[in-house]
Amino acid sequence: MQHFFVSPQQVKEEKIYVEGSDVNHIKNVLRMKLGEKLTVNDGEGWQYLCEVESYEADMAVLHIVEKSKAETELASRIYLFQGLPKQDKMELIVQKAVELGAYQVIPVSTKRAVVKLDAKKAGKKVERWQQIAVSAAKQAGRGIVPTVGEVCTYAQALKMAEELDVVLIPYELAEGIEETKKIIAGIRPGQSVGVFIGPEGGFEEEEVKLAMEAGAKPVTLGRRILRTETAGLTTLSLLMFHLEG
Repeated sequence: MQHFFVSPQQVKEEKIYVEGSDVNHIKNVLRMKLGEKLTVNDGEGWQYLCEVESYEADMAVLHIVEKSKAETELASRIYLFQGLPKQDKMELIVQKAVELGAYQVIPVSTKRAVVKLDAKKAGKKVERWQQIAVSAAKQAGRGIVPTVGEVCTYAQALKMAEELDVVLIPYELAEGIEETKKIIAGIRPGQSVGVFIGPEGGFEEEEVKLAMEAGAKPVTLGRRILRTETAGLTTLSLLMFHLEG
């Protein structure tokens, strides 16, 4: 079934008024006929089963058949602090992070990051990444649209992480897998979780030290060296498996 997002303001009594590019998608791309069903989320956790009632100028009017609480969100909010990778890897990371349940993706400029973005380029990149997040949220049937934060410095990222309940940082010198299992098993539903992932060259030792001093827990992802686009998604997969249970 097709899946769309609207703002809460577009939900009025038993109707939903769809505007913008989604109208063209519903009417001209999908060619949905009156009476056909689709699902809509308001971005605040509510999901609506709807029927297309009418098309009016630049608007699609939907009739709400059923309202329910979205059940596709994890029990904890997960924040992925991703060191800026090269080329278009960030697009893949954002897409898959949203599919795996991340609440927010925060691009981080680290010491070993090859990519350096000025304010103008960073703004355009974030806009593009947010569009990918929206598409991924629709595809995955998410109850919300995860946000992609502004590109920040490592110090700013650590400051943000201070507000979270648990912070993980995959590190090749972390203790064995049993310790990592204990750390993940100790995360309780409702706790906010931050995950720090370095760029291609990884984190410098000083960066890892600063994270640990700020309360981050080093974890291992196994004996193999994972690429930056794999490490974050592996961590998110482990957290999703734990929190879904």
